[in-house]
Amino acid sequence: MNEPSPDNEFQSAHAALLMASFEAATGRALLPGADARRLYHAPFPVLSHDTAADPVLTYGNLAAQALWEMDWAQLTSMPSRLTAEPGHRGQRDAMFAQMREKGFFENYAGVRISATGKRFEIREAVIWRLVDADGVLRGEAATFRDYLPL
Repeated sequence: MNEPSPDNEFQSAHAALLMASFEAATGRALLPGADARRLYHAPFPVLSHDTAADPVLTYGNLAAQALWEMDWAQLTSMPSRLTAEPGHRGQRDAMFAQMREKGFFENYAGVRISATGKRFEIREAVIWRLVDADGVLRGEAATFRDYLPL
């Protein structure tokens, strides 16, 4: 399995960006006192994608990998739109449009699909923009602590 170390340079920098951007957007800590290792091993999914026209996932902690039934290499090479079935992508796109207007979006719910076709509904998701210390948009991220297998 091609797993990154949560201590590598990308993981450390990206985890810091995920946590700082979340706190700046929401006023809350994503995972209080966390570092890259704790975020990677958090008991809830955290994902992000880049700023491409068809964004590709750039991060998925172990909880996200387990839920989507993919390893790091598979997850981080997938366009993020593929986390949802075609019939649910319009709802997902509308939520991202709303999030972009204010910097984050809370209490999102939507149906997603794993690599093996298992469907699940994510609930009370928070979606936010990843903005670095220079104010440059680096991507967008999502987390949720509640989901229901369908």
